[in-house]
Amino acid sequence: MRLLTLALAAASLIASTAFASPTAPKNGVEYQTLAAPQPVQAAGKKVEVIEFFMYHCPHCNGLEPLIAEWVKKAGDKVAFRRVHIPYSGPNDPEAHLYLTLEAMGNLNVMHDKVFHAWHVEHLRLNKDDVIIDWVAKNGVDKAKFIEFYNSFGVLTKLKRLQQITATYKIESAPMFVIDGRFVTSPSIIDGGTHKFDEVAGQKATIEVIDALVTQVMKSKGVEPASKGGK
Repeated sequence: MRLLTLALAAASLIASTAFASPTAPKNGVEYQTLAAPQPVQAAGKKVEVIEFFMYHCPHCNGLEPLIAEWVKKAGDKVAFRRVHIPYSGPNDPEAHLYLTLEAMGNLNVMHDKVFHAWHVEHLRLNKDDVIIDWVAKNGVDKAKFIEFYNSFGVLTKLKRLQQITATYKIESAPMFVIDGRFVTSPSIIDGGTHKFDEVAGQKATIEVIDALVTQVMKSKGVEPASKGGK
């Protein structure tokens, strides 16, 4: 039994250390470069980081606390935004929900609640009537939500999502685009081997994003702050 325990511990250690991302991630290994770089919305010397995600995605849910913590620590170095992949097509209800909460300025309160509803309460928020009923039960003004849900601005953004995901060559979730050029994700880092531990994969993804942000900052002539600084 002792030998088995030691063997399992060793295997776990090997898996986690082998999957740890390097200080300088390699193009074509830990990340990919878009053939056609995209314009960024970040102002000044901030580095734009876009997360392409889906509420029902268990990997997005698992990574959410880590990415939220990283964004907080990154502070004013980055301009972070999310794009919900239109999984079911141009009228995807989950993406519609995200864009509506964004337009209402309610993401800071509701974003985590949506993940919790999907992955803890096991509610399928993938139909308009179910979504409207759920947000009303969670403190959002129903009439105001419906107004935004059906607004021209939200519907226009919803229709554009498929083109946006195609432009950035998004094939799975979660995926991250740094500075409109570099794309990384747990699946890219893993290389399709499926041998890594989920938690190790999440941490490696954060490390690669952080390294790419640092790389971009240096290319802009910005010296990154020390690990202990802002």
